[in-house]
Amino acid sequence: MIIDAWAQHPTLRHAQSPIFESLRRWTKTEAPSEAPPVSATIAAMDAGGVNKALISAWQAPHQDLITNDEVAVFVAEYPDRLVGVGSVDISQPMAAVREIRRCVDELGFKAIRVLPWLCELPPTDRRFYPVYTACCDAGVPFCTQIGHTGPLMPSEVGRPIYLDQVALDFPELVIVGGHIGYPWTDEAIAVATKHENVYIDTSAYTVARYPHALVDYLRTHGRHKVLFGTNYPMILPDKALTGLDALGLDDVTRAAFLGGNAQRVFTL
Repeated sequence: MIIDAWAQHPTLRHAQSPIFESLRRWTKTEAPSEAPPVSATIAAMDAGGVNKALISAWQAPHQDLITNDEVAVFVAEYPDRLVGVGSVDISQPMAAVREIRRCVDELGFKAIRVLPWLCELPPTDRRFYPVYTACCDAGVPFCTQIGHTGPLMPSEVGRPIYLDQVALDFPELVIVGGHIGYPWTDEAIAVATKHENVYIDTSAYTVARYPHALVDYLRTHGRHKVLFGTNYPMILPDKALTGLDALGLDDVTRAAFLGGNAQRVFTL
């Protein structure tokens, strides 16, 4: 079982957004002229041997790049392969709380994701706290981005150490920090080690680019703390998994990393 802990099925608004222009220059790709069908995402999963993918909405103040309802439609096309992850606008706290309840109770989503760099606020900002409370009440993980920002936005809000305070204030909140936390990977490992409910996912990085510290953590006391992710469509699943054997993971650790940890964390 391979579960992708961080993916998106892009809308045209998401795919063409100017905020990704720096990534397009780096990957030498152009923005598509039309939205891809959901079948294209499934085909990419099949090519990489991925059984399930958690696909996320993208919402922030004045930016609805992928709405929760659009994600629900995508999931409905392939309910055995896709799992919904909601998102909310933290600038509207009560609306955000109500939307989280709707995402979980009505749409069947398994997590909520908010990206600090889209809001230009660290996860310790008071505007995040109603979201944490609502996630605890709903019993779903809070997912976020840690590490530097690929798009040309400030990276400081992605410092993993911010999650230390969040986990202290909400010890029952399950937190998944995506994108490894580089260049502060040691911070990410320290926070995940300290707090029972804090996890790291490897999205936006291929196996060959995993920092040595993360690989050592994955092989040892962090084997139950690291989740596989791609950040599809930025990285295709088969490319993300190339070189996996070189990590030298034993069978138990490999199974936990590729799917078991995600299955447990997101109660799939």
